[in-house]
Amino acid sequence: MIQDDTRKKIENIVSGIIIEGQTDTCTTIRNFLCRRFATSTTVKDDFESRTRIKKEQDLLIQGYCTEHSLWTDEPPAELYLTRGGEAKIYLHTDRLHVIKLNDAIYYATWFEFLNSILLHNLIFDNTAYELLGFRLEDDNLFAVLKQLFVYSDAQVEINDIRKFLGFNGFENNRRNDYIHKELGLILEDMHDENVLVNSETLFFIDSVFYTIAPLIYTYEKSEHFTY
Repeated sequence: MIQDDTRKKIENIVSGIIIEGQTDTCTTIRNFLCRRFATSTTVKDDFESRTRIKKEQDLLIQGYCTEHSLWTDEPPAELYLTRGGEAKIYLHTDRLHVIKLNDAIYYATWFEFLNSILLHNLIFDNTAYELLGFRLEDDNLFAVLKQLFVYSDAQVEINDIRKFLGFNGFENNRRNDYIHKELGLILEDMHDENVLVNSETLFFIDSVFYTIAPLIYTYEKSEHFTY
């Protein structure tokens, strides 16, 4: 069950409030953008027209990285493992973590991407991301993320994913997608490639969160947001 202090932090992210008292790179850049842009509460709505906003945020992040020395050469190319739908994945030199290069392709803006990372870290803390910085490849901006390398010792059962998320207030509203109406969250693509199991413990290694206006959505009114 999501604890009260975690719920409060989630509410602040969904509401677009500056997060105080945290100095990690993801939070500081998120707060930097938060002072200039509003948090979206319409899932993927008007995705194409927000390209200009994403490009503006892209340039702001580049300037922030230059000012605060957040450009990184991680990871070494020879440690390349694979490419997922949203990221290129490398083995970290410590062999205990992976490095993921993510260009936020699933998000209309970089602000939404950073919110999603913070939400993942709050809800799935055993696979929390560390934002190491950013890098440019062929003029495309990538976030460089470090995460625990999880070995799977069994095939995860979709019903176990549903039970775990249901216990934490997420309702399965279609296939592998979930909604938490009280907190104002949508969580997508929770299938057996994005969730692993080890020693009967679930590890959510990839998640896609979107924020919505809390408490106003029902399945009967689902046309109010789009996928």
